[in-house]
Amino acid sequence: MEMKYDIIVIGAGHAGIEASWIAASLGISVGTFVMPGVPIAETPCNPAVGGVGKGQIVREIDAMGGLIGRIADMAAIHYKTLNDSKGYAVRSTRVQVDKTLYSKIAEDILVKNKNIDVIRKKITRAQKEDDQFVLMDDKHNSYCCKKLIICAGTFLDGLLHTGDEKTDGGIINADKSPALEDLCCFQQNQKKKRFKTGTPARLDKYSIQWEKLKEQPSDSNAKTFHMFNNADLRINKQISCHITKTNEKTLSIIRDNKDVAPLYNGQIKGVGPRYCPSIEDKAFRYIDRNDHQLFLEPEGLDINTVYPNGISTSLPKDVQEKFVRTISGLENTKFIQYGYAVEYDVVDATSLDGSLEHNEICGLYFAGQINGTSGYEEAAAQGLVAGINAAQSIRKRPKIIFDRNCCYIGVLIEDIITNVLDEPYRLFTSRAENRLYIREDNTVLRMYYYRKLLGVRQEIDKFQEDFIKQQNLLSILCNEYFYDVKESTKEYFRIHGYGNINKRMSLKDLLKRADLDPVYVLKTEINRIGACFNDQVIDTVAITKKYEGYINRAEIEFKRMDKMDRMSIDWKILSENKKISNECRQRIGQIRPKTFSQLRRINGIRPATIAYIASYCST
Repeated sequence: MEMKYDIIVIGAGHAGIEASWIAASLGISVGTFVMPGVPIAETPCNPAVGGVGKGQIVREIDAMGGLIGRIADMAAIHYKTLNDSKGYAVRSTRVQVDKTLYSKIAEDILVKNKNIDVIRKKITRAQKEDDQFVLMDDKHNSYCCKKLIICAGTFLDGLLHTGDEKTDGGIINADKSPALEDLCCFQQNQKKKRFKTGTPARLDKYSIQWEKLKEQPSDSNAKTFHMFNNADLRINKQISCHITKTNEKTLSIIRDNKDVAPLYNGQIKGVGPRYCPSIEDKAFRYIDRNDHQLFLEPEGLDINTVYPNGISTSLPKDVQEKFVRTISGLENTKFIQYGYAVEYDVVDATSLDGSLEHNEICGLYFAGQINGTSGYEEAAAQGLVAGINAAQSIRKRPKIIFDRNCCYIGVLIEDIITNVLDEPYRLFTSRAENRLYIREDNTVLRMYYYRKLLGVRQEIDKFQEDFIKQQNLLSILCNEYFYDVKESTKEYFRIHGYGNINKRMSLKDLLKRADLDPVYVLKTEINRIGACFNDQVIDTVAITKKYEGYINRAEIEFKRMDKMDRMSIDWKILSENKKISNECRQRIGQIRPKTFSQLRRINGIRPATIAYIASYCST
């Protein structure tokens, strides 16, 4: 049997479903392969979407027509706004989802798309023949495609560790995929690494003493992800999460068992994520600290498992039982699944360009954890980028490269393709130079340009066009609506806590007052004036006006840098330039930067080299 598609996607995790969906929405035929027995869009670690930096990227994917925000809202059982006490620029939405429901919704969406075939087969081999790829499954069926997107997650030669128990698999109770070099037989020289990630035990919710724990109810003020949804929409019953802490006894047990910890006795070779450490890492990295906070997060409404966020581990089962039962509220807990670590192959993402296409193998794309990242959101963003650009290529349209100054998708992609990763990459707001601008509230404004590049007109495009029109009208209103100095105005300001008014001022200037919440003020004034605007538009305009001065100053600097950053460079010429140190030439030859922006972010490039290249390329 031979089946032909425009695009084949290997893997139906968060990267795979985004790649499949966005390509299919552009009229491209897609074959999506998922390992037998593995749920589509599985959440094998914490079933949560969003977080600091991650909430922003979920909204960006949504604004491009992606799935993750839409599915998260449909499966959400707990909402929270992180950094709620801080400025709007760093606030982020996080949603706990029902893991079973999340996968079911994702599968329903994919199988109902007429341009997608979901194929539950294990791909064992892929090779390139002329201008197409030929794939073989474990039943010796063959499949052909013009473009291939590999989104294998943690499955490439996956190996699970719990103590000295080792099991093949990408996640628990699932098979593994072949090693990278065996799957991609045309890539014998492809550089690869072994990374590691892990997950904690799953606990029986009926065995937990909830009364001992601090409750965290779902936040009714947190906003939904999907742009079409009302901000306060709650489709499912909302439940609470709870907080507890480790203690000296907990950490003593872990430290006393270092010799049986796969992370420390040499059993695990892969590198784990620094910013999402296991409890073993915490025990030995922070030797003077014993009270590590953990969140008990239910994994669904109709399932009994609870995810103890903060104690990821690969220790032996008996040691897991001992240390977990020293924690307040968990003294009598029952284990439904033990924690484990997984080692897997990752590619060197510096071999990819900004579209996530391989620099040397035309039509081959990689997306997700296979590129050395961690997190569902980072994977989904990469799937979107790869899916868009594979489809663009088939449609004979230009590649779409996301700018790091405009979106977190751009930050993510440029970071991973310009640096050799020595650990799983995680997105943070601190990685973005322009984070005052790339906020959650103004996502539609920022992503509208990229959405238009797709050259389609769908429901989402009509929504965004109306959003832009409303935003422009409200912005004009804020600039042109004035308050005169008179007794009635002074009294009105006093009643509403707006402060003093000593001279005629605009609504825009009122929104900029340091001690006022701009969203509250603008909603209040819009209601008083009797105007009607979308709540999302009000949020965007209010916060933009608040930060306008900072944004304008930053924009001047970014424009100055942007002109140079966009400058094309010839990495081949630079890698042979004897005026550049041998070390820097080697790094340039390895990364192959196409722009000055990519070049100056390569780890190990000396400031003097950057200055020389800037001068050299400007002449």
